[in-house]
Order: sequence, then structure tokens, then C-alpha cells
Amino acid sequence: MNKPAIDWRQRASSLSFDGRAFIGGQRVPAHGGETFDCVSPIDGRVLTQVARGRQADIDAAVGAARMAFDDGRWAHKPPAQRKRILQRFAERILAAKEELALLETLDMGKPVQHSLGVDVQSAARTIAWYAEAVDKVYDEVAPTPRNSLALITREPMGVIGAVVPWNYPMLMASWKLGPALAAGNSVVLKPSEKSPLSALRLAELALEAGLPEGVFNVVPGYGHEAGEALALHMDVDAIGFTGSTRVGRRMLEYAGRSNLKRVYNELGGKSAFVVFEDFADVQRAATTVAASMFFNQGESCNAPSRVFVHERLADEFVGIVAGEAPKYQPGDPLSGSAEMGAIVDDVQLRSVLGYIESGHGEGAAVVAGGKRARTDSGGYYVEPTVFDRVGNDMKIAREEIFGPVLSVIRFRTEDEAVRMANDSPYGLQASVWSDNINRAHRVARALRAGTVHVNQYDEDDITVPFGGYKQSGNGRDKSLHAFDKYTELKTTWVRIDPAQA
Repeated sequence: MNKPAIDWRQRASSLSFDGRAFIGGQRVPAHGGETFDCVSPIDGRVLTQVARGRQADIDAAVGAARMAFDDGRWAHKPPAQRKRILQRFAERILAAKEELALLETLDMGKPVQHSLGVDVQSAARTIAWYAEAVDKVYDEVAPTPRNSLALITREPMGVIGAVVPWNYPMLMASWKLGPALAAGNSVVLKPSEKSPLSALRLAELALEAGLPEGVFNVVPGYGHEAGEALALHMDVDAIGFTGSTRVGRRMLEYAGRSNLKRVYNELGGKSAFVVFEDFADVQRAATTVAASMFFNQGESCNAPSRVFVHERLADEFVGIVAGEAPKYQPGDPLSGSAEMGAIVDDVQLRSVLGYIESGHGEGAAVVAGGKRARTDSGGYYVEPTVFDRVGNDMKIAREEIFGPVLSVIRFRTEDEAVRMANDSPYGLQASVWSDNINRAHRVARALRAGTVHVNQYDEDDITVPFGGYKQSGNGRDKSLHAFDKYTELKTTWVRIDPAQA
């Protein structure tokens, strides 16, 4: 028997919200009692009031995290015990999957079936994977002379400040929490003020799973208040940040002004999707780019927003993409069937519409979309938009839009395609479509990006690193390489004296 469809609107009407911070294992109001409105982009209504964290709240959270780290309540637990607690944390996430999915959708506007099927599942899988890695990452013994023993060991850094964005609030948090907690650190998480609700609930679930008090703290608030205070704090050992390149620069400045803490930035992208004339299945390439670009309303740092198509295929390719766009027309995110939801807030809505206007002004041709949608809903929606005949120097081709806007750029030669694809301050992801294996390898090597897909896009797994070149950031999330960000390497030299007679 098929399981009855969930009435998400009915669930939403009965959902309770708690916008207080989570510090030292307890829900607490902001130190000054201040709050801010948490507004749903679905219909513009206020969901709840959220604690407006400031310096005093960050001080309290960092203090709780430092005490938890120094007394060893988490860092000194045997790896097998840490593993089991993190496994229970992942299990709690899955047990609360419908609640978490609803919080994510109400808070930032993505379709609820995506929150449920992608965000919640991926967050749980990430925590579970790092739980399994806890007792499977070995230390080293260096090949030193026989009269010495050199041990190379990984140690937790201490207190990690994690600052995550609003587009994948739960998933981005798990990418930080998984390796940071598995390594034995304590964490202070600052979620985006645009989407704080799932992070606060995650902290409760971690405590229920057995994570000791003070090990995982959440302080909601604005970036220029709570975020800046966390990044400047002298007792924070490292910052894991995902967000805009503009704010990433500030994070580096804050480190220089404070204790030179490590800063690991996962920043913006303007990913190139390059389709050569020798790729036979134009339909698959075109439908793939539409699905990848319009997923999550285009609010993805790795969205393939620059499509380079050989001029022989361009008309056919553009026609297919334009035909696909209406399939992603924004719908009610709580309907259970919408393929695209709401833009996160009115500020981002105006920004996206401004870029669309810029594309018009610079002479690009709109072949699909280009307007605001569902204006009677009270929410923030934009049609899936496709521009053709875009110049690589146009604003819509240079700057990260973070909305459902695709730019098609035509090219003649392989060298021209590679040159234009690399002519960007970003280098997060890219894709090469060719039936010529030599060309596919040649171009993949030439593209300056952290991940290059060949004849596909967005295939993904927790076992592979994620991060970028150039102004797309430094360090890598996911995979065992993420431990490099949250551990210190210690060398211990032991002198072995000759046996005494």
C-alpha cells in the first residue's frame, strides 16, 4: 500500500518554532533580549522571532566551547565512543526528517521534497560518514634513523567557528560539523540570519544523541554582529566559512586583526559548462544544464551559470534549454510537486531581477523567462531565465547572480572555449562535454576549477573533496581531506639510546 501523501501545509500550521540561541546545552535568549523577524520567502509572513546574537552571546558560546574542549569531555573520549554518539546524531536527524525538511523549506523557500530528499538525507549521511571515519584515520611513524622514533599525530584544534550560508543551511552545517566534531573539536555555529531554524534544531538533536553540553553551540544573528564577533574572537582557533567572496575577504581580515586563526573559505562560483561539437547527445547535455541550473532556484555556488556551446550546436542546444525552462516554473514549495521554489528574501529577489535587467541592457537575448513570478503569493519568485548570445565580458557572465539565470556563450575553437571558461575570478566547478576522450582529458586538465565533470554535472559523493581555485576559496569540504582543516599535525621525537651493557 502506498504511503499517504504528506499534507505539508497542515504540518506547517501545527509546527512550533524556537528561535532562542543554543549555548552550553541550553536554549537561551540573546544576552540583551533582542530578536529579529524570521520571514518565510514562501509568502512573506513572519514565522517567529529569533535571538539576535551579539558579542556577549558569542563570548558565552565560545566560553562554553572552550571549557568543553579543555576538560576533555569530548576530545578525550575514546574514538569508538565519539563514533557511536555521532552515529546516533545522524539517526536523530533521520528520525526528525519531516520536521527538519519543513523548517528548511519554510525558512529559505526551496521545494519541500528537495529539503526532504536531498538536504536532510545528505546532512545525516555526512554526519554518519564522519562518525565512521573517527576510528579509521591513522597516525604515522616517520622513516627516521634507528636511534630515533618520530610520531606524527593529528590533534583537534580546539574551538571551531563555523559560519554557513542560507542556500543549504543544514547541509553546509553538516559539512563543517562532521569533520570538526569527529576530530574532537568543539564548535560554535553561526547560521545565516536568513535561515537559522534548522541549525538550532540540529543542536538539540545532537544533545539528545549524547554529545556533551558545550561541544556544539549555535548563535543566530547578523553577519556584521555575531559573525564578525566570532571571526575576531581571540579564543577561536579556526573559522570554517561558506558564503560570498566579499565576506570571505573579511574573514581573512578578521583573522589578521585577531589571533591569526586559520580561515577556510568556500566561496562563490561562476561555473563553466562547455559543450563541444563532437558530443552527439545534445538533448542530454541541454536537459542536464537546465536541471542543474534551476535546482534550488539557482541559489547554488556550483550552479553551471556560464554555458559555452560550440556555434554548430548552439541553436539546437538553446532551443532545448528554452523548452526545458517552463518545467521549472516556480510553484508552491509546500505542494510536494514544485520543481523550483522561492528566492530566499526580497533583497535577493531585487538583486536577481537587477541582473536580468543588466542582461537586457547589455544586449543579451532572453529566450526564456526573465520576469518575477507568483506575485499574488506575497513571496519572492523568479521565472527560470535563459539568455543567449551573451558576451563573456557582460555582467551576467562575470558576477555570481545566485538565482535562476543561465547565460549561453558561443565559441568556435577549443582554445577559445578554454580561454573564456578560465577568464573568471572564480574556479569552483566546471564541466566538459565531448565524445573525444583525448579532448575530454585535455580540456579537463586545462580548466582551473576544483571539480571538473566530464559528460555529466553535479554527480556527487561525500568521499570526494569539494572546493575551488582562485576566489572560490581554499581548503576542501567533504572527504577525508576535510580533517586537514580541523586538526593540527604534531611531531613527537623520541631519542632511542643504545642498549646499556
